[in-house]
Amino acid sequence: MLTTLKNAFKIKEIRNRLLFTLAMLVVIRIGSQLPVPGVDRSFFAEWFAQQTNSAVSFFDAVTGGSFLNMSVLALNINPYITSSIIMQLLTIAIPKLEEMQRDGEEGRKKIVTITRYLTVGLALVQASFMAIGFGRQGLIPDMNALNIITCIVALTAGSAFLMWVGEQITEHGVGNGISVVLTINIISRLPQDLKGLYDQFVKGKAPATAILAAVIIIAIFIAMVVMVIILNDAVRSIPVQYAKKMQGRRNVGGASSSIPLKVNTSGVIPIIFAQSILTLPLIITQFVNTENMNSVWAEILQYFNSNNWCRFKEVSMIKYSAGLLVYIAMVIFFAYFYTSITFNPLMVSDNLKRQGGFIPGIRPGKPTSDYLNKVLNYIVFIGAVGLIIICVLPYIFSGVFGADVATTGTSLIIIVSVVIETVKQIESMMLVRNYKGFLEN
Repeated sequence: MLTTLKNAFKIKEIRNRLLFTLAMLVVIRIGSQLPVPGVDRSFFAEWFAQQTNSAVSFFDAVTGGSFLNMSVLALNINPYITSSIIMQLLTIAIPKLEEMQRDGEEGRKKIVTITRYLTVGLALVQASFMAIGFGRQGLIPDMNALNIITCIVALTAGSAFLMWVGEQITEHGVGNGISVVLTINIISRLPQDLKGLYDQFVKGKAPATAILAAVIIIAIFIAMVVMVIILNDAVRSIPVQYAKKMQGRRNVGGASSSIPLKVNTSGVIPIIFAQSILTLPLIITQFVNTENMNSVWAEILQYFNSNNWCRFKEVSMIKYSAGLLVYIAMVIFFAYFYTSITFNPLMVSDNLKRQGGFIPGIRPGKPTSDYLNKVLNYIVFIGAVGLIIICVLPYIFSGVFGADVATTGTSLIIIVSVVIETVKQIESMMLVRNYKGFLEN
């Protein structure tokens, strides 16, 4: 990877793209420190320190500390991610949107425009909840209409600005802009997490204990990164043979190809869906008065809090690990659900039939569709199990050993996946540049 970056900087066009991306990332980190006008940041820092809610910690991690700082970028790109997922689901449910998706580039531009408006709308709603909910608790010392509106506008504008930055990185920089923004936010929290692990398990311990703890932490981290890389690159190739045809006096066709099916077909989406559903009740409770909350509902919320999972040393806390089982079941469900709406075996089968292609040993038409569906169900389960292992390990480590880290398995999957895809894009740009140079010579 370092060699790729070194060679990329030798090419002016790619170097400019890399520098542009770096400049945008610097702007993002500066923006994460700019406070929202009229808010008491000290109050929010004290409130955050008292929270044992896993949803709040995860939200702060994916915003790169902007949420903790209560900066203008506190909402970050979360509204955009949510609106993108909503649009993907609506594309399946609404025929008009499905037709747009099939219209090629023009249809894609329309869907992107709708996604932008939806992002601003969601950011406005979330900003209103934050300004009013936290404002009543003391975030806004001078609680009046002007300060509330200022806070809402600042948070909404910050989210819209990050959406624009992500699009600019995609167009003028390298990698998928939104993914790059999310990744740099998560990476910015890594030093703090590593310091926390060092202070908790290494600092002040006996040399043998400290070395053993450091080796275990490094080994777990490396093992998880390797698992993410394997899961990200794993592909099941379905061989395809094309029948020979007579065109004039020549035989054409007869070539062989393959259909690559990624083992992790749904990426990190199942985890995001599952975490969003589980953490939504926890987030809502932060904006309401919980003093008079029903004791039964308060007890149920404890099952949703991942900080309570895998705490087997405390007998009273073991029951809350049932929430982890619900989380695992939801990841598996959404892995199948998301794959079903993004990959259509029947459509692939029909396309193969029209092009004269077939899978050796499988008849064209419905048998091909059934075969692809069978293979897909098998590899989706493997991919879901891989996601579960990567995501559950940090919860086990946190619950059993009491490790307090904001970086989860989800964060690691996002970091590794985005880095790999960005490096691949740089390599593709270099390859195209070399081809152009060869043709010009």
